[in-house]
Amino acid sequence: MTTIYLFRHGQSEFNLTKTFTGWLDAKLTSLGIEQAQALGLMLKDKQINLAYTSRLSRAQDTLKYVLNYHPECTQTIIDDRMIERSYGDLSGHTHTETIAKYGQEQFDKWHRGWQDKANNGESFADVEVRVGQFIDDLKQKYSSQNLGIAISAHGNSIRLFRKIMENATIDEAVSWTIPYDQVFEYQI
Repeated sequence: MTTIYLFRHGQSEFNLTKTFTGWLDAKLTSLGIEQAQALGLMLKDKQINLAYTSRLSRAQDTLKYVLNYHPECTQTIIDDRMIERSYGDLSGHTHTETIAKYGQEQFDKWHRGWQDKANNGESFADVEVRVGQFIDDLKQKYSSQNLGIAISAHGNSIRLFRKIMENATIDEAVSWTIPYDQVFEYQI
C-alpha cells in the first residue's frame, strides 16, 4: 500500500497581500519558508520515495525543504493537474480591489462558489476534474506498491483532492481553509 503525504506550499507573497495568484508565480515569504521547514520536520521520519509538485516555484521551493530529509526520494515529477486554481482575469488583483470593483456578493461567488469562475478562470468543479484524473493515475500506477509519495500542492487543488479522497460534500469542500502547516495523509 502506498501512502500519500499531501501539503500546501508555505505562505507566498501574494497570499500575504490577499492577491489572487492562481497560475502566477509568487515567491515564499520568510514565514512561508519557516512553514516549509516545519513541514520538512513533520515528515522527516516518513518514507518518501517519490514526489510531485506543480511548475510554480512556491510549491517547488516548499518541496525542497521537505526533501532535505529524504535522500531516498529518487524522483520529482512536475504535474500541473495539482496546480492552483486559475483565477483568470482576477489573477494579480487583490481581494480588496476585486470587492470594490464587483461587490462582495460577486467576490464570494468567484472565491467560494462551486461553478462560478472569473473570465478565463476555473471553477472548483473544473479543478475537481483534473485533480480526479490525477488521483486515478496515482492509484493505477502506485496502489500495488509500498511507496511514500510527497505532493507539494496548492490550497484549491488540495481542497478538491480532499473532497474526493474523503467523500466530502461540495458544501464541506468550499468551506475548508487549507492551512500551510498541515499534512494530509492518504492510503492508496
